[in-house]
Amino acid sequence: MILNRHQSLPAGTGRRALLRAALAGTATAGAGLTLGTTPATAAPRIPAPRTQHATPDEALRALSAGNRRWRRFQQQHPHESPSVRQALVSGQHPFAVILGCIDSRVPPELVFDQGLGDLLTVRSAGEVLDEAVLGSIAYGVLELGIPLILVLGHQSCGAVSAAVHADETGEQLPAHVQYLAEQIRPAIDHSQHGDARVDSTVTRNVGLVRSRLAAEPDLADKVAAGDLAIVGARYELSSQLVHAVH
Repeated sequence: MILNRHQSLPAGTGRRALLRAALAGTATAGAGLTLGTTPATAAPRIPAPRTQHATPDEALRALSAGNRRWRRFQQQHPHESPSVRQALVSGQHPFAVILGCIDSRVPPELVFDQGLGDLLTVRSAGEVLDEAVLGSIAYGVLELGIPLILVLGHQSCGAVSAAVHADETGEQLPAHVQYLAEQIRPAIDHSQHGDARVDSTVTRNVGLVRSRLAAEPDLADKVAAGDLAIVGARYELSSQLVHAVH
């Protein structure tokens, strides 16, 4: 993966205490739900050493290295051990937000060879933004201090193909799918035709989503301060390569 840092993004507000309290309450409420046969007297937690990627560039390098392992079939499947699972009970410190498509062929934890607690993954068809997606991304940046947002499109995206088809034919898609197509429509590359139009629109859509995120007021201060980068990228199904797009 070849990724270049270009922009960074804002810091959180007084909502943090409320959000943290709410999350703590959720964890406590869920403690009574168990799957499996974990004994009532569990072993004490053993903190697991973890590499922290505190800057956007460090986060990009970690993703690049992981994608290289994935392409070479040298995956490490990191951070899955019992000690890591126990350490993560008390909190999480992911180093990147990945906004990706729902496509089953592009699971971020696999294509970047990352493990538990490494990535905050947000997925929607065609990386379409709505309030829930925006809120999820903002939470990762403003509340968890994540230094990198990666918008990840991919080759042969079905959502993009549907949007292009609807635009070309005037066909009305099913209600909720039509919403996705309307969000992607501004990225359609009418200078191209056929498969080339779909492929170009995939890239243009990544750029459009990235620009929208960079324009969010709550993120803009962090971008300007260099504490956060927003990077566009796409995954090639044919080669498994993740590369930056602009």
